Amino acid sequence: MLKKITSLQNKEVKWLLQLQEKSRIRRKENAFLVEGLKETSLAVAHHYELLHIYYVPEKIEFQEVLDLVKKGNQHTEQITELSQEVYEKIAYRGSTEGVIAVFRTLENKLEDLDFSSTSPLILVAEAPEKPGNIGAILRTADAAAVDAVIIANPRTDLYNPNIIRSSVGCVFTNKIATGETSEIIEFLRNKNIHIYAAILQAAKPYHEVDLKGPTAIVVGTEATGLSEEWREHSLQNIIIPMQGAIDSMNVSVAAGILIFEARRQRGFNL
Repeated sequence: MLKKITSLQNKEVKWLLQLQEKSRIRRKENAFLVEGLKETSLAVAHHYELLHIYYVPEKIEFQEVLDLVKKGNQHTEQITELSQEVYEKIAYRGSTEGVIAVFRTLENKLEDLDFSSTSPLILVAEAPEKPGNIGAILRTADAAAVDAVIIANPRTDLYNPNIIRSSVGCVFTNKIATGETSEIIEFLRNKNIHIYAAILQAAKPYHEVDLKGPTAIVVGTEATGLSEEWREHSLQNIIIPMQGAIDSMNVSVAAGILIFEARRQRGFNL
């Protein structure tokens, strides 16, 4: 018999809510929540360790849940049935398919990044604050099949439910690392990866710059741009020429333009 939770006062329910809502708890437990069949499937497919899965029988067949558990090399003891009321209390979105899973977090260390390409294409985002922007950046990175995404000076943890939701699970499909700006610059220089910083000063239009070699495209926030360290170590600053009244655009949009220009130059060999 599978375990079933029907009470909102259940200690496990309270723990799941804490994982959902508090970055501190996610760090302490080295665990995070994923909602939805697609997102859970992507996490399993990309070798995140599945710790537990919860489901609502009125929303999803048990066999689908069991298939996920088997793909994650787990057993039926990791499956718990939830009542509709409990599920609605925990669920961040009302439209998900009745699946909530708990996974082990990754450390996302720079030194764990490895590149199969001799000319890797890397996207670096410095201090992005809005989970929605981070999610959009990760979706763009997945679409362009970049070799890695690096978050410099992160303001939120990668397993924030808003990032998982807005990335549509692409937080699992990308190679991701985090670190301080100085250590990321050192990492890139040690790997002989050229830095192209999206900075207005002393910049060339992005389409005039050769991005076919080992490349790190670096974008900053709309409010403050990039820190001085990037200016000092950039091989070439790049800009997106603007035709309107403003001189900046959403960071995820800018990242998309620059990354796909690099892909265009490389012949779209994704």
